[in-house]
Amino acid sequence: MQFSDLALARRLERAEGNASAQFAEARRKLFPESGSCWMECAGAQVVFDGIDSPVTQTFGLGIFKELTDASLDTIERFFLDRGAHVDHEVSPLAGVAALSLLCARRYRPIEISSVMVRPVENPPPSNITVRVTGPEEAELWAEVSAKGWTHDHPELAVHMKRFAAIAFGREHAPSFLAELDGQPGAAGSLCIHDGVALFAGAATVPEMRRRGLQSALLQERMRYAFNHGCDLAMMVAEAGGQSQRNAERKGFRIAYTRTKWRLVGQVPDLPSDS
Repeated sequence: MQFSDLALARRLERAEGNASAQFAEARRKLFPESGSCWMECAGAQVVFDGIDSPVTQTFGLGIFKELTDASLDTIERFFLDRGAHVDHEVSPLAGVAALSLLCARRYRPIEISSVMVRPVENPPPSNITVRVTGPEEAELWAEVSAKGWTHDHPELAVHMKRFAAIAFGREHAPSFLAELDGQPGAAGSLCIHDGVALFAGAATVPEMRRRGLQSALLQERMRYAFNHGCDLAMMVAEAGGQSQRNAERKGFRIAYTRTKWRLVGQVPDLPSDS
């Protein structure tokens, strides 16, 4: 039995923090002018991936080391100097003292998510072809992923294709394509760290939905995780949303509900052109 305790929270938060740090590293390699970077402070991974990037935040705050005013000063300066909001994804296992300190420093909750886990197992084979993509397929994978994510918001297609291309370039993060009759129809990724497999970024193109591609994509990523020594599968979704319900149907359970906190009343410093 896997208990929802501090030890579990540390593994899960480190896995997602590592995936986000690798994303920032991949952006910096593809776009050196982006200024993407990350650091570790008080045990938390502090990631800057651009002013408007959802990856720009901290992970693991307060669960590896005691949270102090001094460490928050350092982290806040890191973000504000780069023109970004100060956001922290905080597990409830950080404790009352850490949450009280955030409130005292004028942080407010802006998002709630469910961090979900399940044991990794070797599933039965699927009749749908799912494969790990090679480096030469970066553009194809990014195209399929972006098309799946932006069907209802075509104005975001260019942005999402770039985002997908960066995700493809992460280390220790294989990218998968699901195909029907040789036609790629769904894309997904997997980030592995310390025995935890983070399932993320799965999307199906509109014309091939409801044909089993998502289930096949999940199964093949689960098999990959099993074959690479992982014991825990992880997903993060909006609390109470459709993605959470879909994950629960696949055997995931909620380990804890996490809150994103934002510092209010501070204006980020816009980077100088000089």
